[in-house]
Amino acid sequence: MLFTGLEHTALASPEPKRLAQWYVDTLGFRINHEYDGNYFVKAPDGAMLEIIPSQGDAAQTSMRTPGIRHIAVSVSDFDAGHENLKIKGVKFLGEPLNLKGNRLLFFADGDGNILHLIARPQPLP
Repeated sequence: MLFTGLEHTALASPEPKRLAQWYVDTLGFRINHEYDGNYFVKAPDGAMLEIIPSQGDAAQTSMRTPGIRHIAVSVSDFDAGHENLKIKGVKFLGEPLNLKGNRLLFFADGDGNILHLIARPQPLP
């Protein structure tokens, strides 16, 4: 197989170091690589985000604006994860939902990017 997966997703931030630290402090990721003001943060499952310096003003977006709309963050215990985010003062974008047995909740990272907390009883095929 020639193409084997997604290696990382990049987010542009006016303050990459601050946003990288938000992922460390809030979600338990770790900064695993840094160069020239770019930060790679790695989740415990190996998924990575690259946080790069932004240029210009952020575009106005909503949950259905064309383009990448959210990053889903898996959690082993939905209620504990939700409570942990509350304690850390995370901005929620709605109430928790139960959709076909899946538990989900939308929230914002330190720059306002949309994240999606998800707990699935069965992984997708």
